[in-house]
Amino acid sequence: MKAALLHNTGDEKLEIVDDMEVGAPGPGEVTIHIKATGVCHSDLSAMNGTLPQGAPFVPGHEGAGEISAVGDGVTDLAVGDHVIVAWSPPCGKCNNCTERKSPHLCVMIQFSIAGTPRFTRNGEDVFGMAGTGTFAEYMTVPQEAAIKIDDDIPFEIASLIGCGVTTGVGAAINTAKVTPGSSVVVFGCGGVGIAAIMGAQVAGAATIVAVDLVEEKLEQAKEFGATHGCKPDDLAELQAELTGDGFDYAFEAIGLPVTMRAAYDAVRRGGTAVIIGVGGMDKEVSFNGFELFFSEKTFMGSYYGSADVRSDFHRLLRLWKSGQLNLDGMISKRMKVDEVNEALDAMKKGEVIRTVLTF
Repeated sequence: MKAALLHNTGDEKLEIVDDMEVGAPGPGEVTIHIKATGVCHSDLSAMNGTLPQGAPFVPGHEGAGEISAVGDGVTDLAVGDHVIVAWSPPCGKCNNCTERKSPHLCVMIQFSIAGTPRFTRNGEDVFGMAGTGTFAEYMTVPQEAAIKIDDDIPFEIASLIGCGVTTGVGAAINTAKVTPGSSVVVFGCGGVGIAAIMGAQVAGAATIVAVDLVEEKLEQAKEFGATHGCKPDDLAELQAELTGDGFDYAFEAIGLPVTMRAAYDAVRRGGTAVIIGVGGMDKEVSFNGFELFFSEKTFMGSYYGSADVRSDFHRLLRLWKSGQLNLDGMISKRMKVDEVNEALDAMKKGEVIRTVLTF
């Protein structure tokens, strides 16, 4: 089958191959025929080593498709079902899934599949990103990683739900729990930042400020719900004008220490700064002891939008159907998987919100 392959961590380009093989589904597993996959910045992070990922591997973790085969013991999915890939699926049995009611923090399945080669090529084991690998025509995953959806959902739209939309919208409505009438600032207007803006709008925020270095992206952000836009150097003046003492909520969707610190500084005393961007393990953010005590701010991470993929995927699709999430507008380009390197270059340059690949 066709797939995009990264041979070594740090390589700049993917090789498009047509001799990748995927294993048949074992007990409790399903094989998905990928119909569409989004290109997410986390794919770049896995390629350059910011996210730990064994190589060689097939990138991609934001996909949707159709079940083509099921293994023994699979009861809730059947051949022909349409599904979204969940790259961090809950097991449904551990303490995070049951007692703590935090299924997004479950790693029982993810850690197991991430360390297991999902493909082979010429007899060599090949990993799939985060245990998935949606830049391949077919992939085999545990049944928990395939969330069934209605057949009338376009695969392109469904693929976005698999990561970027859930991560950004979920950060606003699940992690931060943005309240109606509140003020919000979002650092970074890529796919996840745009999703956070839409999430803040759905939650009823009255003021939503988009912050980015690229003027075109600031104008674009207003199409998705931002009430204002500015470059980083202009934020202090706009913040004083709009809020006086700082925003109620800040979202960082870049993954850099400087913007994480800026998000913390932008919220008022008692405000909440949420880190969505994936930073490197060698990057640190500094705070002094007094400000932590005195400001009483909440500084927190958001993993996969604090979402329960089993229910939140459907909730987000309902919001799209009702016109409250402009997922169609997020797709800047539609390309074939053969053009994945061009799609990655466009993402690096900040030229797109989301590119969706098909085979």
